[in-house]
Amino acid sequence: MPFSYFDEKGQAIGYSVDLCNRVIDNLKREFKMPTLKVRLQPVTSATRIPLIQNGTVDLECGSTVNNQERHKQVDFSLTTFVVNTKFITKKSSNIRTVADLKGKTVAVTSGTNTMQKITDLDKEQNLDLKILNGKDHAESFLLLTTDRAVAFSEDDILLAGLAATSRTPDAFALVSIPGMLGDPYALMLRRDDPQMKAAVDAALRQVFASGELQRLYDKWFVQAIPPHNVVLNFPMSEQLKRVIAKPTDSPDPQAYK
Repeated sequence: MPFSYFDEKGQAIGYSVDLCNRVIDNLKREFKMPTLKVRLQPVTSATRIPLIQNGTVDLECGSTVNNQERHKQVDFSLTTFVVNTKFITKKSSNIRTVADLKGKTVAVTSGTNTMQKITDLDKEQNLDLKILNGKDHAESFLLLTTDRAVAFSEDDILLAGLAATSRTPDAFALVSIPGMLGDPYALMLRRDDPQMKAAVDAALRQVFASGELQRLYDKWFVQAIPPHNVVLNFPMSEQLKRVIAKPTDSPDPQAYK
């Protein structure tokens, strides 16, 4: 939440799902396939890349970071969001800075870009962290809420969503990581398919240029969202505003400073 998740009826909804639907509409026109059928395939952080690679999935509509390492395996659309890696903790833990985590147990979701970041941070700052892996973000957050970990590290908007939909949203706080650059989210697709990438990017350019991206952003990040009318109150960052004005598919975090 709010990128790609199931509502109370089991329907896939979210910001990334809406963007993918716009792309699908453009593919139908571009390839003259008005009856193009869409099959939804749930994925996890661990399965999303293999399922793209083996052809099970043509377009992944989630919350996946576009980085240089992944370009060895898959390709990405234009950037659709920019996130910053942070920790979430219970306010009662009195964890206020990264240094406060020294010697503590933290949760990180398996198969995510965050794993390497936290491993590097641990070495660079001699934090002596014990890292526990959740199979997905829900399990990693559960490690925090059940006190098996004092913090959980992930992209800031995902952490905000987990906190907002918890039983005690006001019990959590985000801890910034000084010097950590932002990361671009994008729709993921197979490598070596320039026609597909061009069609996906063309659809996104239309969404950006028409002003629809701002409306979709407000729908999912500012207004109340289903299934429980949670309000994330997460205003658009200056990083994303620059992307909308000048679209890019760069995997380099320096491009989003």
